[in-house]
Amino acid sequence: MISFISVNVYTWLNACCITIFGQSFDSLFNSALGAPALSSMAVATAPTIEAVIKNPLALTPEFVTRFEPTSFMFWLEMFGIFACSVSGTILAKHKNFDMFGCILVAMIAAISGPTARDIILDRYPLFWMVNMNYLLIITITSVGFQIFCNPKARHVDGLLKLFDGLALAIFTLIGIQVAQEMGANIPVCILLGVLNILFGAVIRDMLCNEIPLVLQREIYVTAAIIGGILYFVLESMGITSWIQESATMITIFVIRMMAVRYDWHFPDISLMKRRSH
Repeated sequence: MISFISVNVYTWLNACCITIFGQSFDSLFNSALGAPALSSMAVATAPTIEAVIKNPLALTPEFVTRFEPTSFMFWLEMFGIFACSVSGTILAKHKNFDMFGCILVAMIAAISGPTARDIILDRYPLFWMVNMNYLLIITITSVGFQIFCNPKARHVDGLLKLFDGLALAIFTLIGIQVAQEMGANIPVCILLGVLNILFGAVIRDMLCNEIPLVLQREIYVTAAIIGGILYFVLESMGITSWIQESATMITIFVIRMMAVRYDWHFPDISLMKRRSH
């Protein structure tokens, strides 16, 4: 177990060094630490480093990222994880959870939806099991907001809805693209795009003893569905991918924020009027 953790930590350091400096961990620190000190570890991780260099997009235990670190989607996914972590931490802190409780809620909010998506698509290994960056970002974000965020401040509710809207826009897009890569048809892609954010939000709210937004008359899922439809409409028109992705996220975010700002709700479709007490 210890050797397994050591190899994975060493692999992560190599991936970071290759991404930032263009050289492996060995090349940067060999002269300072000496070749004998690193020889045994280097032999154990040589195939790993070669896999990182040759195929940086592969989702395998030998690499720690699903998207290329220099790509827009990589940083977008990291920001989506950050946004989910913030929304989960703020809500848990508002409910007076302790430090580890807040971290747990943040992790569930950030990774539950993508995990359910990957299980449905039979897409293994699960991203957070081979990528330490996700859990690291979630933990640091949660601890940071617990230190500096006042749960009783007037702006906390608005901040929660802001980051919730950002997470909705980003994770819907990522869910659609992942499902599309796996060969799913358009309705399934949109459904999994919604599930990508919906599952984590529901569990987060239930853990915090809140009625999930999607079970209320909030304009939440509708925003994601409209954004998903727009994504495929723009794709059929041959629009450039970055415009297509940006328009999808902006549409989802704007609809959600407008619904929050102007208190938009779905009308009650019941034919029976409620009695006034």
